[in-house]
Amino acid sequence: MKNIQINHAQKGFTLIELMIVVAIIGILAAIAIPQYQDYIARSQMNRVYGEVSALKTAAEENLLRGNTTLTAADLGYTTSNLIATLNVSFDATGAGAITADIGDKASTAILGTDLEIRRSAAGAWSCNVTGAGGAYDASFTPTGCN
Repeated sequence: MKNIQINHAQKGFTLIELMIVVAIIGILAAIAIPQYQDYIARSQMNRVYGEVSALKTAAEENLLRGNTTLTAADLGYTTSNLIATLNVSFDATGAGAITADIGDKASTAILGTDLEIRRSAAGAWSCNVTGAGGAYDASFTPTGCN
């Protein structure tokens, strides 16, 4: 009579294999989530910079016509879910600023930050980020801003 060998195949995963998979997922999440939050903060700052920069053309046109008492509505600004308030201020020489107070639906890392685009009397524009909170990182600042 022949000996019949029965092969007992493993069905399912062992506990140690499941624990290894959970540990790998935990490590990946610990790295990926903060990186994703930084990405969101950077992209939101760049979006605010783009929204405010788009108003420079309208500001220049109004200043060339002699209108220095400008409001956000005069520049064609419509509301944004990232900008809590937008302040526009120019003097008789044409020097002034468009300042966006970041709030509303913005990432917690950039809440309370002000992005200011300033115009000199000579017509040169510059950008500055101020009032950044404790979670703010310099890497969130758009290229061309201080």
